[in-house]
Amino acid sequence: MNRASSFMMVLILLIVVSCKTEEKKKFRIERSKALSMKNKVHNQLLDIEREQGWQLLFDGKTLDGWHLYNKPDSTQFSAWEVKDGTIYCNATDESRLFGDLVTDTEFENYELVFEWQMGLRGNGGVFINVQESPEFGATYETGPEYQLLDPEHMDTNTPMKRPGCLWGLFPQVNEAKAHATGQWNTAKIIQQDGNIQFYLNDILTAEADLTSSEWANTVAASNFKGRPAFGKTTRGKIALQNWYFESWFRDIKIREL
Repeated sequence: MNRASSFMMVLILLIVVSCKTEEKKKFRIERSKALSMKNKVHNQLLDIEREQGWQLLFDGKTLDGWHLYNKPDSTQFSAWEVKDGTIYCNATDESRLFGDLVTDTEFENYELVFEWQMGLRGNGGVFINVQESPEFGATYETGPEYQLLDPEHMDTNTPMKRPGCLWGLFPQVNEAKAHATGQWNTAKIIQQDGNIQFYLNDILTAEADLTSSEWANTVAASNFKGRPAFGKTTRGKIALQNWYFESWFRDIKIREL
């Protein structure tokens, strides 16, 4: 092969490599645009959902309808903020005010759905039937907890601390796992006439009757025995826990039953 032929071969290879590089770059841009468009459909209701009575608890843009537990005027200084269409708990920023985020409204009979992520080895929760009053220092003093747990957390195999369980009270009804760190999980909480059900990624993980003797006896034998107001009501606020770990929430929807 002469020198001219060698030069032509090198030139052709450079053109091919350049084309492939441009194709990969174009693919990344198109994929990014596709993901961006996909994310835009979050925190919205379909027409059929509106007809079924669903309401958004988070509009994807503001914390309207939420406030810092027992400190509503300090919400803007808390670790809670809106980021990339999610409610984000910036728990690692120690300059931010610590506390849980609660709804302005109380709920009784309802179906609640939401998506969640925890930071690496993160631990958190969603509380129901929370009573907000200066006599209570934290949401967990009154509200049962739907456990949120990253699969890398050391408690992931502890029966009454697994994700989706009624924390500290009952193990999972059916085995369910949280998705890998960085992936979204789906959750559902149903409460009607004191009967509650928790679901993690479409699997039933907890159920209890808050008006039953079994519930009262279980609480009395648990770490909540010193909390006289714990689990005593079937109506209250919904709270997102700040437990020193980053967390993200989106597509928070509720409908009354």
